Amino acid sequence: MIKVKKGIDIHLVGEAKKELKNYEPKLCAVKPHDFIGVVPKLHVVEGDEVKVGTVLFHNKNNESIFFTSPVSGTVKAVVRGEKRVILQVVIESDGKYEAIDFGKADPSKLSREQVIDKMIQSGTWTMLRQRPYSTIANPQDKPKCIAVSMFDTAPMAPDNNFVIENQYEAVKAGVEALAKMTDGVVYLNVNSSATAKKLASLNFSAKNISINEFEGPHPTGNISTQLNVLSPINKGEVVWYCYAQNLVSIGNLFINGTYDSRRTIAFTGSEVKDPVYYQTRIGAELSGLYNNISSDNVRIISGNVLTGTKINGDNFLGFYDSQVSVIPEGNHYQLFGWLAPNFKKFTSTNTMGASLCKKSKKVLDTNLNGGVRPLIMTGNFEKVFPFDIYPMQLIKACIIKDIDQMEELGIYEIDAEDFALCEVIDPSKTPIQQIVRESLEMLRKEMN
Repeated sequence: MIKVKKGIDIHLVGEAKKELKNYEPKLCAVKPHDFIGVVPKLHVVEGDEVKVGTVLFHNKNNESIFFTSPVSGTVKAVVRGEKRVILQVVIESDGKYEAIDFGKADPSKLSREQVIDKMIQSGTWTMLRQRPYSTIANPQDKPKCIAVSMFDTAPMAPDNNFVIENQYEAVKAGVEALAKMTDGVVYLNVNSSATAKKLASLNFSAKNISINEFEGPHPTGNISTQLNVLSPINKGEVVWYCYAQNLVSIGNLFINGTYDSRRTIAFTGSEVKDPVYYQTRIGAELSGLYNNISSDNVRIISGNVLTGTKINGDNFLGFYDSQVSVIPEGNHYQLFGWLAPNFKKFTSTNTMGASLCKKSKKVLDTNLNGGVRPLIMTGNFEKVFPFDIYPMQLIKACIIKDIDQMEELGIYEIDAEDFALCEVIDPSKTPIQQIVRESLEMLRKEMN
């Protein structure tokens, strides 16, 4: 048992109950901006017929990376933005899900090159990312280890122990495939003793598998938090990672020979009438679920409330997201502001009435409760940041774009999502995640 002490859980109303429904979307979209560092080169035009696994575009910066269709049907639109940048490739589903057959195989009997080739051709490779930078893994690299986070600790996050309950055959195949790609360890990180026992009972043929049980508040479920304990990243090192449902999709590719684009999402939030799980498709158009929302004045987020993306008007599920959060818009003012008792708000300190009931579930909106102010030293970040890193000093180094200082302070070990809690408790309202993400992008371009 690995215990993470620093962090904080934000308890919100609207967690999904363990009930699974089916939702077949009429439209699906693959959005290039879901993938860091990808410049798309189209393989299709509007009106083309596609199957599940048909290549839609590849990455100009690495032409071996293919992005494939999650459904069968017709290319409805190629949506472009400024300077004709491709924003979305939208597919109209025919509901048949006819798929290209990439061939069944036992990954434990394949070579590393054969495993990689099958994943690339099917588009499944895009589910495997690397640290640093959180870009899609480079097939030419050999990572020092591969980590799989089998659980999520974000607010109202899906329970992956429920999601993968009947998918352990696919989990085994996925792990066997990942084990071929590294000479190091494949870490399977869980938050349940029952899940750990089920994984141990799978009798992996690969010998470089390590099952680790974690306990602690958010961000224990983040891959960076787990790697910080298991295998910290130094300059020049590369680590690959994915999450539970990505692992299932990788495994199903080898079991069935087809691209598994299914995605189980938790439809959550205080403004959802009936928060449940839906089995749908990657990039699903979600407007068919909006009759389950109780209000019009809401923010719909693909992902969790800390790191997700607003999709009002877009409506397509993000490629890596397994949660949709619906919370009230904060377009209002509060009488007396912070002087009010504020028993129903969230607080990480003892300065408001809400500190008396920190564990009670709350209905929170998007209101910042104040404007942006100068960045001040509070000492609060260290209480929720579970790394052997100075968060405030690293943020300041990112603001002034001091590469040497960023490297010395551990920039390669983290990603923007790891600063989400710092952003929440920051009295200065600083957009910390944006600052860190921009700094990582600058480093990525400098190093390439």
